[in-house]
Amino acid sequence: MGFCWSGECGGSCRAGHYMPCHAGWVGPTVPLCIYGFCSMMRPIEPFMTEFLTGTYKNLTTEQVTRQVYPVWTYSSLVFLIPILLVTDFLRYKPVLILQGLSYVTAFLLVLVGSGVHSAQLAFFSYSIAMAADVAYISYIYSVVQPSYYQRVTSYVKGAMLLGYAVGALLGQLLVSVGGVSLYCLAVVTVISVSVALITSFFLPMPKTSLFLKGTHSAQQGSSGEDSHDSEGQDFCATAAKHVGRMFRRLASDCKKCYSSVAVLFFCIWSATGKCGFYQVAGYVQVLWADMQPHNFTAYNGAVDGISTLIGAAATVAVGHVSLEWSVWGELVLGGFTFLIAGALFLMDLTDNIWVSYTFYFLFKSVYMQLSTICTFQIAKTLKRERYALVFGMNSFLGTILQSVLTVIVISSKSLQLTITSQFLIYASYFVAISLLFIVRGVYTVLHMKRPAGGNQAERATSLPDA
Repeated sequence: MGFCWSGECGGSCRAGHYMPCHAGWVGPTVPLCIYGFCSMMRPIEPFMTEFLTGTYKNLTTEQVTRQVYPVWTYSSLVFLIPILLVTDFLRYKPVLILQGLSYVTAFLLVLVGSGVHSAQLAFFSYSIAMAADVAYISYIYSVVQPSYYQRVTSYVKGAMLLGYAVGALLGQLLVSVGGVSLYCLAVVTVISVSVALITSFFLPMPKTSLFLKGTHSAQQGSSGEDSHDSEGQDFCATAAKHVGRMFRRLASDCKKCYSSVAVLFFCIWSATGKCGFYQVAGYVQVLWADMQPHNFTAYNGAVDGISTLIGAAATVAVGHVSLEWSVWGELVLGGFTFLIAGALFLMDLTDNIWVSYTFYFLFKSVYMQLSTICTFQIAKTLKRERYALVFGMNSFLGTILQSVLTVIVISSKSLQLTITSQFLIYASYFVAISLLFIVRGVYTVLHMKRPAGGNQAERATSLPDA
């Protein structure tokens, strides 16, 4: 019996014999889950601040907070658009290989480098990998049928979260129980991301460039001679034409995608939520270092690992939840975002490290569920060739917001905010998001539940139920 690796089949496919319909999504999903697991299993990350400020690198907390960590935020902003433009043209897989290479380079520099400039270069490489996430999220939708989007999204994101949880818990066990040094955790991290890099070479290649497929078809249909002429052109000319087509279609498709209110609000939460999450996750170790006594054994790895594990389980469960998202989705986002804001306020106000740990559990697990909901709901409303565009634009807008927050809260020499004042701003940021979505959600529920069903049918068409 054959096996369908392409994911192109909608039902039974013939690869020597007829296959059950689920074979089309299993083939590409398995190696992608392995890649996501290994690339996220990075046991050094929960201890990165301690590693950089300890005896291994001898950086100060001020240098790490204001000179090193902001580099990946600003660099991600620079790389997002170029990577977005080439992701679909290169058909996703080469960008995933680039992401694997960037991870390996970043953690090698963390392992063997020294000084502020080496750390900045490491986070510069790390930013390339973060910008390439658009390829990871979009890849699966280019090789899997729409009927499997919700299930596959939950499995792929669950694999990523499980990998991060295993890495964080492994790091905590090695440090607390095995007495292993943080340097060894950095070595394990390099090995793990290297396995991810190797796995990326075995991912099935999408057959076509989905975003430009329509453009190529139109050009070939207008003139048969164009295809012969293009074969003789050099790569630079081809790339220039590609970029021109991309910008024209970007402008057109952005207008079409974001003109749908159903897509727009899920995209708004995706962008703003990502901004807030990465700000909190990136600087929470500094908050804990400021809060805990000098002789306290840090349990950052256990906290990060357990919260991620809970989030991974909840993410997989969300993939099987049936809800009328077209009616209740915005209200759900608003209500749970308010819960996130409350958790951040309590993290900031408490002086007890264990209370702060507990509310970080709540913050991270709730965010992961909401992020997964937004991902598969956005994917279900779009044509396949627009996934990279929308996910890339959401990431780009989120990174712009994150850069603005970083400039105001972290890099501003005039404000010189303490870490507790920074987290107060982050909590207020999520309150503003929650109020927007609660108001919008109440309006949507009242509007959709009116006896006249015309508007409800129209919205349900634009955003299918989960």
